[in-house]
Amino acid sequence: MSDNYDKLVTDLLIIGGGPGGYIAAIYGAKHGLNVTLVEKDTLGGTCLNVGCIPTKALVKSAEVCQIIRNSEEFGVICEGDLNVDMEKVINRKDEVKDRLVGGVEFLMKKNKIQVLKGEASFLSNKSVIVNGDRSTNIEFKDVIIATGSRISKINIPGIGLPFVMNSTEALSSTELPSSITIVGGGVIGMEFAFIYRNLGVEVNVIEYMDRLLTMVDKDVSREIKKACRKAGIVVVNNAKVLRIESNDKGLANVIYEDKKGEQTVESEKVLIAIGREPNMENLAIENTDVLLNDNGRGIAVNEQMKTNIEHIYGIGDVTNIIQLAHVASHQGIVAVDNILGKQRTIDYKAIPNVIFTSPEIATVGLTEEQCIEQELDYTVSKVSYLSNGKALTMRQTEGFIKLIKDNTNSKILGCSIIGADASSLISTLTLAISSGLTEEDLRDTIFPHPTTSEVIQEVVFGLGIGSLSS
Repeated sequence: MSDNYDKLVTDLLIIGGGPGGYIAAIYGAKHGLNVTLVEKDTLGGTCLNVGCIPTKALVKSAEVCQIIRNSEEFGVICEGDLNVDMEKVINRKDEVKDRLVGGVEFLMKKNKIQVLKGEASFLSNKSVIVNGDRSTNIEFKDVIIATGSRISKINIPGIGLPFVMNSTEALSSTELPSSITIVGGGVIGMEFAFIYRNLGVEVNVIEYMDRLLTMVDKDVSREIKKACRKAGIVVVNNAKVLRIESNDKGLANVIYEDKKGEQTVESEKVLIAIGREPNMENLAIENTDVLLNDNGRGIAVNEQMKTNIEHIYGIGDVTNIIQLAHVASHQGIVAVDNILGKQRTIDYKAIPNVIFTSPEIATVGLTEEQCIEQELDYTVSKVSYLSNGKALTMRQTEGFIKLIKDNTNSKILGCSIIGADASSLISTLTLAISSGLTEEDLRDTIFPHPTTSEVIQEVVFGLGIGSLSS
């Protein structure tokens, strides 16, 4: 290696400036560590730049569009055509993103965290080289790998055609298509399906599995498919995409195979939403003794977020445990606590997950299918939004809340919500599970009226004497 590089020694090196990396950096700095963070792109990672936050900005624009479209139901008459200025939609998204990224940059400076722009590659178990404007050799006492994930590569003939895009490209597109085919019925695919549909686009979803959102309770999968039908989103399950072609009209033909044989759907655009995979590109992990997961996808860590090398940690999507920003942030705090000698472990039993479809979906803990697989003794209560006063005022009575308790100790095992305010309501059940609260503890809790939180009260009563609204 040439001597034409800078040298740096740091207590804690963090590779990756996403929600896991920057939270770990701030937490470490506040505990007196000398922290250096390396980020090759923009601080904030996928979540702030091309993931969670930008999509939620589009979700809100689409929601406003849908409210205006249905305004007569509330006695508000909006005359004239409804027009969507996609350039302004994208500009607003960028304003939100830039403000949050700026906030992260401010926190780095405030907490005296040295940020290097570039790509870090391991030289050994104790050092990396950062290739940026000027190469920097960094020696560290401890390192946290937080390089996140990247869009999964998929081999579909025609995927390189100009009308095919991935989620990152969709978030920057200022052209609103008249129609779109989405390949993949997971979280990314379904959020975009409702974004586009609420903006007035014809939407088709092609999913390889037998149901949408296979990670959620089957009842929730059925309910979101019902919501798709109501919204006019065409869903095809048990379908394998064979190829993508351009037809004589210059539009996309997505050719897929299902139980009926080979089928074709035409659309102006195609969105590939297959998922994400751990990002270890150019990390040169092979120059260390760090072990990977059994399938080679992601860095293997224990409950302290340690790899097999005492001073090397991994957090977030690169570990391929749970690909959620808030999980990465919590893992970062756990990792730093262990660096500080606190001997802390992470518990994944109460991880909330939110999917911003219409209606929203939120889950925590076990699904009923998981309870059956684990042969648990459990009771289920399920209550719809139909009798909830606040939901009625908003004309958002679709959906339900499903709660599962352990019959051996009355503790809450899991909750699935699909309906209004699901993203906010799930925090109550997350706290219940993480704190070991029982059915009785929740039954003794007073919920404000009139709010959608009353569905929690109803579903808890359903575990015993039955819902008070039935």
